[in-house]
Amino acid sequence: MCAAVRMHDDEPDIDATLVRRLVAAQFPQWRNLPLSPVAASGADHAMFRLGTELAVRLPRVAWASAGVERERHWLPRLAPRLPRPIPVPLAAGRPSAGYPWEWSVLRWLNGANPVVDALAAPLRLAHDLAGFVNALRAVDPSDGPPAARGVPLAARDAPTRAAIGRLHGTIDTAAATALWEKALRLPEHRGGPAWMHGELSPGNLLLAGQRLSAVLDFGAMGVGDPTVDLIAAWNLLPAGARPAFRAALAADDAAWERGRAWALSIALIQLPYYRSTDPALAANARHVIREVLADRSV
Repeated sequence: MCAAVRMHDDEPDIDATLVRRLVAAQFPQWRNLPLSPVAASGADHAMFRLGTELAVRLPRVAWASAGVERERHWLPRLAPRLPRPIPVPLAAGRPSAGYPWEWSVLRWLNGANPVVDALAAPLRLAHDLAGFVNALRAVDPSDGPPAARGVPLAARDAPTRAAIGRLHGTIDTAAATALWEKALRLPEHRGGPAWMHGELSPGNLLLAGQRLSAVLDFGAMGVGDPTVDLIAAWNLLPAGARPAFRAALAADDAAWERGRAWALSIALIQLPYYRSTDPALAANARHVIREVLADRSV
């Protein structure tokens, strides 16, 4: 089998031969199960289906490896408190066979990623997403780890402006700069810290029967300003479904504008980084930028 598509310059070669070797050496009870790469496995992790019930998930890059231990510790604790399944690790893989990081075996979760602009029931999905976010925010944050994205927008200023500079001729950089600078003047989050997923994007969601069936990839989870979880309003939901999502989350004007700015910042940074390595992610980044710049909801 061929290697998973490389997303990063410093990414190790991750193919089925390597994964089978790792599984056979560390989890011999699963060594004879069929193994196949998952095409839409994500930009930060490679995913392989193992048999019909399991998945093997391996970080592609060092920054993603930092979330493995966090997921092992926290996902079993969060799962009983959430209204949709999440990928709870079943076994902890160790660095071996030339692969440098910790990796995980998880229960396979059924469903399909939503297709932007082709949602059959967007209002229902908006309510499902808001229900998940509200349940996550309701978990006691007192001993949770800090989230990298649970910070004021000002912490994103330098990389966001650098990304805008790389996108001259590709997007309306004047409009993007104006929206970003306006967002930097918004009031900061005044509530207490709360749990957040950190990356509610179409590739991290599964649908079944037009309903949200699972939420994946908690590598960015943690505690802080939870505004970033509003990004699904622009990276997935159509404009007509956004008011329902916003109302269910009780987002005031400042929170909504901060969420829109988060969506813009993430997309601006993703587009130049992934445009030649992950066409689907780059296409979603372009979609987000268009939707954010066209949005006049506040």
